[in-house]
Amino acid sequence: MSQPIEINGTVIDDTFAEAFPMKATRLVITAHTPVWARHAANALTGFATSVIGCGCEAGIERDCAADETPDGRPGVSVLLFAVSSKELAKQLERRVGQCVLTCPTTAVYAGIDPATSAAPLSDAAGVGSRLRFFGDGWQISKVMEGRRYWRVPVMDGEFVCEDTVPTVKAVGGGNLLLLASDIDAALAATEAAVAAMRALPNVIMPFPGGIVRSGSKVGSKYAGATASTNDAFCPSLAGLSLRSELTQDVGNVLEIVIDGLTEADVGAAMTAGIAAATALGRAAGVVRISAGNYGGKLGPYHFALHRLSAGIEGSHTR
Repeated sequence: MSQPIEINGTVIDDTFAEAFPMKATRLVITAHTPVWARHAANALTGFATSVIGCGCEAGIERDCAADETPDGRPGVSVLLFAVSSKELAKQLERRVGQCVLTCPTTAVYAGIDPATSAAPLSDAAGVGSRLRFFGDGWQISKVMEGRRYWRVPVMDGEFVCEDTVPTVKAVGGGNLLLLASDIDAALAATEAAVAAMRALPNVIMPFPGGIVRSGSKVGSKYAGATASTNDAFCPSLAGLSLRSELTQDVGNVLEIVIDGLTEADVGAAMTAGIAAATALGRAAGVVRISAGNYGGKLGPYHFALHRLSAGIEGSHTR
């Protein structure tokens, strides 16, 4: 064990967040106005907090100006993550078909450029190639600069959708546990951390508002349950659970889960989150920062909190 690290009075636990391989892609959704691009993006990324029950994890990466999109209209960039190429392709077909094809004025384009991607490429996933059949024979395709697009007639004109989109090998499950004196302090710290992370590219925080209260552990006392409450970090169990990690000054714990296109992206986001939370510090009720891991058995990506915190201003050993 190394010496404890402290930033602005907040203790950084000597532990690591454990993350695992995923498959991911980026879509650029455009529309006649930014409002309608957002409507489609919000619908597409709904019910996508965890692969445990949702099939994928998805979120809005950022808004795109008209001069950044393929068709010169305002847009939204979204990232989707799944545990396999097959599952990712299935989620893309369902979510684009039900949430974007249905939304007035929208179009969908691939958001990953294979020539410049820092993440290793995986299989291409069909989008327009599957949704074109909605055109009932009236759909047409066009190849431009080596990329095929489908034009499907709909009641407000036509739905334009790229034939396939590149997918990449990505990283899911990076996380931070913020231990605070009470709910107000915990929310303030996690909200600040999520805001800092969202300023970075290539990452999403898929839970509501980027924050999750129902942190889990692998397994359960009940047969058939793959995950259960992380009793080690539940304040109401501090005097009951033999696994409790909490001291008397911790009254609330919230978690942030991070998915990224590369290991470096997840690490950068975690560092930004730690910096934002510790900027508030112990005086604002931010007692400790920890992370969830399963002893290295869940995934090959281990994000050591002391290493991530080393370059943050004010970081020092106690």
